[in-house]
Order: sequence, then structure tokens, then C-alpha cells
Amino acid sequence: MSLNSHLQELRRKHQTLSEQVEEAQRSPATRDSEIAELKKRKLRLKEEIERLSQG
Repeated sequence: MSLNSHLQELRRKHQTLSEQVEEAQRSPATRDSEIAELKKRKLRLKEEIERLSQG
């Protein structure tokens, strides 16, 4: 897998997590801990995208 295609895949996953976070925040049944975990995963992906983009 090329770096470019890997970055595209990471960006797609990041977008999916963004949508999941938004949906979870709208749902009163979602626990804060679940939302926090989604946000942590999203942040780790963002950091990985930035690291690979700079390198």
C-alpha cells in the first residue's frame, strides 16, 4: 500500500469516527465514556495522519 493510499484510508476512518461521535452526542442513551473513547480514537488517527503527512 502506498503512503498516499494509506493516508486516504486513515482520513476515511477519521471521517467515519467524526460521524459516530456526532451521532453518539445526539443520542441520550450514549454514555460519556463511550463518546470519550471515540474522541480518543479520532485524535490518535488525526495525529497519525499529521505525522505521516509531514514525514
